[in-house]
Amino acid sequence: MADPSSPQPPSETTPSLISSIPQKRALPDDTHSPAVPSPLNPDGKSQKVQIQPPAEEGTTMGREKRTKKESLKKRESKGATGGDSSRASPTPKPKEQPGEMAPLRYKLAPPKITDFDLPRGPVFTSHHENFHYTHCIADPTFPSMFYYRNTEPEPYGAHLNFEDAASHMYFDQQGTHVTSDKGFRMARANVAVREGRWYWECKVTRGILKKKNEGDPESHGHIRLGFARREASLDAPVGFDAYSYGIRDKSGQKIHMSRPKDFFPEGEDIKEGDVIGLEIQLPSERLHRKVVQGHYNPAVDLIAEDEGHPDGISEYPNIIRDRIPIRFKAHIYFEKIDYHTTKELEELMNPSSGPNNSSEPPNPNHTSPALRTLPNSYIKVYKNGKFMGTPFTDLLAFLPPASRMVNNQQAGGSGGAGVLGGRDVLDDGSVGYYPAVSVFRGGAVECNFGPNFWYPPPEFSQQQPQGEDVIVAEGDASQKPEAGENQPRALADRYDEQIVEDILYDIVDEVGFWSLGLGRGGSKDEKLAEGGTGLAMPPGGGREEIKELVQDD
Repeated sequence: MADPSSPQPPSETTPSLISSIPQKRALPDDTHSPAVPSPLNPDGKSQKVQIQPPAEEGTTMGREKRTKKESLKKRESKGATGGDSSRASPTPKPKEQPGEMAPLRYKLAPPKITDFDLPRGPVFTSHHENFHYTHCIADPTFPSMFYYRNTEPEPYGAHLNFEDAASHMYFDQQGTHVTSDKGFRMARANVAVREGRWYWECKVTRGILKKKNEGDPESHGHIRLGFARREASLDAPVGFDAYSYGIRDKSGQKIHMSRPKDFFPEGEDIKEGDVIGLEIQLPSERLHRKVVQGHYNPAVDLIAEDEGHPDGISEYPNIIRDRIPIRFKAHIYFEKIDYHTTKELEELMNPSSGPNNSSEPPNPNHTSPALRTLPNSYIKVYKNGKFMGTPFTDLLAFLPPASRMVNNQQAGGSGGAGVLGGRDVLDDGSVGYYPAVSVFRGGAVECNFGPNFWYPPPEFSQQQPQGEDVIVAEGDASQKPEAGENQPRALADRYDEQIVEDILYDIVDEVGFWSLGLGRGGSKDEKLAEGGTGLAMPPGGGREEIKELVQDD
């Protein structure tokens, strides 16, 4: 029989060891109060201390227990599997099939009456690095969902582009005279050269002084002239990066990728009053596309280029323009994703990037499309009608995939238009080599895009302008380009061609809408608006009005 005085084993009803430990007892009200007055308690009065009641089950230290939230990845996974989540990811859009490169389509509300008004000149004062802006206008002859087409504001003709220039650059009303009171800034023309042989010229109106008197400064500023692609930075001079080729006024040096090299005879500068002519030649787009696609064979393609394509096959560029109209200060602009720099050319510009650059210099059959060059391409320079030489040959290719658009992570403009899979290598018709000028602290130039030049190049025929004399330079035959070349054309003619191309591409876009059943009142409207192929709805559904771009002061 067990001894009643011996310890008994704990039963199931006995509290656990932890709960059996005596808890801290409640102290009297005056426990923490001193019995006699002190500096901290001069009156000697007791202070009541409120004791927290023991925590109840489901609470922590007397506070209500927090509800644990799910992580973002878990909520997204629930949203993808049909779970209920307020922040679930949206339903993914169907991917484009290979080879299907239809433009992005945005369903727009009908235009306002004021959208049919002609543009009233430039209003932009800054440049967005990820987007390119061109004027557009509503047109009743385009009754599809798009409503708008390209247009041109005054002045009509080839000139420096007011919307494609850096800040703090000042133009005359004709867009041919430019200056700046800041550091080097650049402005591109409103025409791009994609193939052929073209010529334009610039007169230095403020720069290095030709005759310096005692007390005069060395110069009134500096200038640089040349050609630049869409990717070239506007906040830097021509020739700063791999996307532009330039001539500097100091010593007449040629400059590319910020590496100046002697070109003019020693001691000869470009000074005030000098006229610099620039000529560029590019191969046909047919040959250009073979180079960037990796199909170039010099033994065959150069012969076909010289003979004018004896196969008789005419190839036209596949122009895809993803663009939306936006409103800015009562003006309507097309916002298009612009082209951006590539890693290969950034490494080429940086000599410390490693031995990869020196192993294979740029050539027509380079493994990287961005580093492929154009056969029979060059830039020639004239000074006051005198042929100075050919500073640049084998220019870098620019047709996609040599040029790439801004990707999804970099694009975040007003329209929210991103680049879908494979669309960053599309040709929107704006790539090419643009005439470009840079000015520095008071330097100024006046551009002349023709057709009547101050110093026309050899083999160039022009009509005698009324009331003016055309200056014909004196020079021996050794200073002139080789005979037998095609006659160069004025950049002013390229402006007319570009207008025709824009009209053609607008009509193609309109026909594309109707061929997809996207015309107003079509039977596919509602179906495509619900997420069908070919129509990209803005976030949140349809819009009552096109978005307005706000510019910070």
